[in-house]
Amino acid sequence: MEAIVAVYEDWGIGDGQTQPVVLRADRVHFREITASAAVVVGRKTLGDFPGGRPLKGRNNIVLTRGDAEIPGAEVVHSTEEALAVAEKYPRCVVIGGASVYRQMFPYMDKVYITKIECRPDSSAFFPDLDRENGWVCTEEGPVSEEDGIRYRFCIYERKGEVLC
Repeated sequence: MEAIVAVYEDWGIGDGQTQPVVLRADRVHFREITASAAVVVGRKTLGDFPGGRPLKGRNNIVLTRGDAEIPGAEVVHSTEEALAVAEKYPRCVVIGGASVYRQMFPYMDKVYITKIECRPDSSAFFPDLDRENGWVCTEEGPVSEEDGIRYRFCIYERKGEVLC
């Protein structure tokens, strides 16, 4: 299973269920990585998408504790249920939020990271893969800049066994 996330210098990913700093290039990168893949997303994060609707061109798996009917998405209520649904697809990418990343982290083997060189206030964090045992950066793109903010695209892969 894969994941994609934009992180700040302290590995923060957001505050109040939204990203404080959003880059157009990161949005384009996100669309390219998730195109025609199944995505696992939390209900609150889904609410932050345009119109609060599932992403077009992808099979949306919405992980929530509550009872929800979401047209255009498969609603699941546990990590195990999300994994079972994800197995139906050739490729599945976890897209957040923080609690979904935490739940699915043991099952990830590749993470696409956009490293954004700033440190806005964040209340949610992704594990620091530079310090996380068992992870290695396998690709690190060049530093780019948008609106005075430097960033780079990286790929991290898990060394050794993944739980599924």
